[in-house]
Amino acid sequence: MIAPILDEIDAEYGDRLAVAKLNGDDHPEIAARYNVLGFPTLNLYRDGEVVRQIVGARPKRRLLADLEGHF
Repeated sequence: MIAPILDEIDAEYGDRLAVAKLNGDDHPEIAARYNVLGFPTLNLYRDGEVVRQIVGARPKRRLLADLEGHF
């Protein structure tokens, strides 16, 4: 659902951040490790630690606003 938006963000901001996608249904142990209770969930990591978690689909403009100041 938000994969196309993440692809656009990766293309536009890939020099400042890395976008990685994981199917939580295929890897429930990883989702559980990071307290992912619903999909979609986006985690922003810095130095291996989650610094922001965004739950739920958002339009691109809103997602970028939520990420502002992190990259």
